[in-house]
Amino acid sequence: MNVDEVKGSLEELRAAGVARVPAVIASNGVAHGWNPPAYAELLGVDYRALEKLSPKELAERLDLILEFTERLMAELPSRALQYKAPQRDRTMRDLGYHVFRLSLAFVDAMDLGNFPEHWLNSNAPPEMVEGADVARYGALVRGRIGGWFEGAAPTDFDRSVEVYYGPQSAHDLLERTTWHAGQHLRQLYAVLPEAGVTPTRPLPAGIFEGLPLPASLW
Repeated sequence: MNVDEVKGSLEELRAAGVARVPAVIASNGVAHGWNPPAYAELLGVDYRALEKLSPKELAERLDLILEFTERLMAELPSRALQYKAPQRDRTMRDLGYHVFRLSLAFVDAMDLGNFPEHWLNSNAPPEMVEGADVARYGALVRGRIGGWFEGAAPTDFDRSVEVYYGPQSAHDLLERTTWHAGQHLRQLYAVLPEAGVTPTRPLPAGIFEGLPLPASLW
């Protein structure tokens, strides 16, 4: 169900101990977060994950996604920044900020060893008024992430991180971070015509290739 549309659904999730979507609730338990193996175990079905891109490929892809988000936010006029797509109660300004914050969260989680759910709840702070403000924040985030990857050892991606929906390997968390950011970039580009904006650069072919993005845009 779409928790933005079904009244009482969020309360039902919270009563089951789930802080945010996605989640699966069945008669025999709950699995929450982006956790397909846990969903499969809960539902008693076979699950075989597709082969992931390497950490190096994912890092390059994530930076490309952040680059295009940064460029897009820099050119959005004020009226477009306040636009909300009918499918979500979130402005384009907040969605662009979210792309950068969720990406930075990967590095924060690797440094601290845990990933609390509240890291994904924040909107753009009040001082980020213009798209250029969000873009500058994005540039700082790209620098921080790029520096972390430069210093990372191959064995770092074998580590386990305590994520709010359960322990995850760093490689899995990086893949999830990359497609999560990519999914929101897809959404930003999809609503540009509704906001009356034509981007100066279309998304490059293959930017999402190899990422397990949802079939649905929303």
